[in-house]
Amino acid sequence: MTDPKPLNWTSDPAVGYSVVRRGDGGMTLTFTDLSESTMAHWHQFALDHLFSADRRTRNLYDLRAVKEIPEQAVRMAVEANSDPSARNIRVAVVVASEAMADGIRKVAALAETESASAMKIFTDINAAEAWLARPLDQIA
Repeated sequence: MTDPKPLNWTSDPAVGYSVVRRGDGGMTLTFTDLSESTMAHWHQFALDHLFSADRRTRNLYDLRAVKEIPEQAVRMAVEANSDPSARNIRVAVVVASEAMADGIRKVAALAETESASAMKIFTDINAAEAWLARPLDQIA
């Protein structure tokens, strides 16, 4: 078995998210807030990882602890997700409620860019994990 790809992320108490490597080689990002400083830090981290993306991967974004999802945070995520480097990534986003999921969908639908990665929004972490576990050649 080969060693997993380096994560290139270090914990920072000033930002409201953490990252761990998934067993399948992807990442699980767990957010506690979507403040401007958290989003700026995440955005740079995400872009750095996109530039080094060398294979199909699965990422889980756990936002269940986030009380409010600002429109600007959704727009930043849509922009990063539309980068052509994201084409090999499957992203499951888990939020606390269907109302939050609908809010994200509405803002994302207004974006003028097309998503490069396969992304789906969930309110059930088990359903998100099941979707991520599907074979990567079934990315849609």
